Amino acid sequence: MPPLLAATTDRDPLSYRVGEPVRFLFRAEGAPPGAIIRWRRTGDDGAESGGSMPASCPAPALQSADCAPALQSAGCSVPGTAVPGFLRLEADLLAPGGGAALAHFEGGAGADVAAIRADTPEPSDFDSFWARRKAALAAMPFDDATLRPIASPREGVRLCEVSIPCPGGRPSTGLLAVPAAPGRYPARVRFRGYFASWKTIGHDTPQPEEIPDDALTLFLSAHGYDFNREPAYYERLHDSLRSNGFDVGFDPEQNARPGTSYFGGVVWRVLRGLEFLKRRPEWNGRDLTVLGGSLGGAQAIWAAALDHDVTECRPRIPWCCNMAGAAHGRAHGDWFVPWSPGLAYYDAVNMARRIPGTCRVCIPQAGLGDYISPPSGVMAFYNALSCEKSATFIQGATHFTVPPEPLQISRL
Repeated sequence: MPPLLAATTDRDPLSYRVGEPVRFLFRAEGAPPGAIIRWRRTGDDGAESGGSMPASCPAPALQSADCAPALQSAGCSVPGTAVPGFLRLEADLLAPGGGAALAHFEGGAGADVAAIRADTPEPSDFDSFWARRKAALAAMPFDDATLRPIASPREGVRLCEVSIPCPGGRPSTGLLAVPAAPGRYPARVRFRGYFASWKTIGHDTPQPEEIPDDALTLFLSAHGYDFNREPAYYERLHDSLRSNGFDVGFDPEQNARPGTSYFGGVVWRVLRGLEFLKRRPEWNGRDLTVLGGSLGGAQAIWAAALDHDVTECRPRIPWCCNMAGAAHGRAHGDWFVPWSPGLAYYDAVNMARRIPGTCRVCIPQAGLGDYISPPSGVMAFYNALSCEKSATFIQGATHFTVPPEPLQISRL
């Protein structure tokens, strides 16, 4: 097994107050005697600090000639954040003498998290903008949607490729899974993340375990592409959707106005997909769940805010929360959409205020080391909700990884 570096705070990582120092306790596994832990603290307040310490063994008997199976450091105390927000701790387990990095940790802690809000005001014409967008969607004929049956990997479930006319130059497309047994079923819409949308998992037939036989399920594309095509098709499509040298959706010039943002077309395709699913005779007319991770989580939030037939929203590691955070000094990673005023119309925090009390929101995972979907943004989204809600924050989890158990978890 490769070396492991993990850390926990000395109490619930969301329980600190502004200015209160945070103590981290490290656990190192599989590292040689003499290994060093080097750490760096940054955060939403812009402050930085750092240090290093030996990763010492808890008892000499555990040491071998070249490797200790478990190392426990004394831990470190880092300055608390000066504003309601999160501090970020990055640490490396280094070979003796400060050599090569053997393992890495990213996590953090929050202070006065209930006070975290969006860093920009809500646009005054937010609701009128979306009313106009929904009217444009309603004006496009719906009747010539196409369904093409394809082979289903799950017995007892029929599968079809779906294409529905939609404004914005691209249709709303997806894979519809319908239980073969007659009946009326709860409905689900599953959305993919930004990266998955351009990889095999995004545009191929889902795996059998993803296809339930007790629910009507629509796997919806963010980009309106055909499914199960050759790789060159997706490469050409991706390249055609880039703008001014920026990746899809990242162009500040496009995002300066809400009507020209690439995300506007994505939301149209989300709403059209929901409309299609609700027209299906197999739907029970009551239960409608939207779920996804990252960009998929953002799409689930847009769906719940703009279609009040949604009864449950499950955004995992949700993207697009407090999108102005980086521009206002919040801690962030290297991969984020540059702030531009039109993005406020797609910000999950502003959308949260439109999710009605008839919808439950569950955030099944947010990472305290995730700085693609920073915890301060997720918390601002959570605080803006007025419906039934819950959230799970995981210490040491990043956007793509969750550390091995035991986990330090904070549940709201």
